[in-house]
Amino acid sequence: MERKLQGKSAVITGAGQGMGKEIAKLFAQHGAKIVLNDLNEDRLKETAAEIKATGGEAIWVKADISRRENVISLIDKARSAYAAVDVLVNNAGVLRSTPFLTIEEQEWDLVMDANVRSVYLCTQAVLPMMMENKRGKIVNISSSAGKSVSTLGGAHYTTSKAAVLGMTRHVAKEMAPYNINVNAVCPGLIDTEMVRSTCGPEQIAYYESSFPIQRLGTAREVADLVLFLASDDSSYITGASIDINGGDLMI
Repeated sequence: MERKLQGKSAVITGAGQGMGKEIAKLFAQHGAKIVLNDLNEDRLKETAAEIKATGGEAIWVKADISRRENVISLIDKARSAYAAVDVLVNNAGVLRSTPFLTIEEQEWDLVMDANVRSVYLCTQAVLPMMMENKRGKIVNISSSAGKSVSTLGGAHYTTSKAAVLGMTRHVAKEMAPYNINVNAVCPGLIDTEMVRSTCGPEQIAYYESSFPIQRLGTAREVADLVLFLASDDSSYITGASIDINGGDLMI
């Protein structure tokens, strides 16, 4: 197997479960040294153990990345372990389904902090290294909600994912002269713990039947797309937002 990330180091947020975990495992299979971040220590340890069991290399850092001091510590630990950060995957996020008129400010701030502020802080923290090295890949996990309206989330979730797309485009434009590619992935309904905890079986079956490709996407399918954007195969792609939604949203 061609190892597309051999010798590279990657920071992956929200790596304790779901898409983040699958991305981390796939990156490790392709030779990357992984820095795992999440708020759940047990899940971090589990992801790290699975990577190491297959011969990969990984460290984990429990941290709330909506706070600047924690992000600085995370990136410092990544630099200490692996000298640089070649790839950043901003995957961490939360979903809330509260109707707009009943969203309280605290919940609005929670969603925006987890889904937008964390992307801003982590991206800002890794860019000086990438600029100095004249290379880097940043992949932001947005959502089809960022281009339309969320299937499961509330207005705050939709707003946050649209904001990630705007940030992706702008940072990509500023960083292109430094050979830094910044792109976004926009998943539709993916079969993850977060989706399963939000939807019952009947609701999932309803959504599946409404999609042109009549099933949920898998975390591995998202990971394959993220790997492409993190590898040299995508060197002429930047500022893009790439859909993976089974045809649910066609623009």
